[in-house]
Amino acid sequence: MKNIWIVLLISITIFSCEERSISMPKQRGYFRIDFPTKKYTDISVPSYPYSFKIPTYAYIQIDTSASAEPYWLNVQFPDLKATIHISYKNVKNDLETFVDDAHFLVFKHDIKADAIKTQEFHYDDKQVHGLLFDIKGDAASLMQFYITDSVEHFIRGALYFNVPPNKDSLAPSIQFIRDDIIELISTFEWENKN
Repeated sequence: MKNIWIVLLISITIFSCEERSISMPKQRGYFRIDFPTKKYTDISVPSYPYSFKIPTYAYIQIDTSASAEPYWLNVQFPDLKATIHISYKNVKNDLETFVDDAHFLVFKHDIKADAIKTQEFHYDDKQVHGLLFDIKGDAASLMQFYITDSVEHFIRGALYFNVPPNKDSLAPSIQFIRDDIIELISTFEWENKN
């Protein structure tokens, strides 16, 4: 009887010392994105009052939606599931209204934004002036800009991703496309300059 208790005690000790794995939650990870090489091409749509450069991995799509106005278009980034919506307005002593509207549309994202940073740009030789808005956080539109010659033309652009906003997973793509937006702005030209 004594041997049974010893065997039982040893058996319990051995089986109770089994190594058990502790479940740990896995860290959230995001897929690695392999970005294409930067190379740009001139875009000039016939009869449009402006032109600029876009990357070779993007394409232009004329905006044919019901709300579209003349000279509106979209720059599509299919691999990144992103679109820059570009709208055009002809200025007739209402430049201030268009600038105010651009600011209003940016600050509608203030609810979800952590910060909104601005960057002015001026290319006097091309009569290209404007403002770039970097919207930080989980806002729907993470970059917006406007370009004007201050007399006749006004362009507004807004970057949207066709995925739910998540600043952590989109950060590399936003920075990548930000460089393309800077190139678009720096190469922007009015076709019908006075």
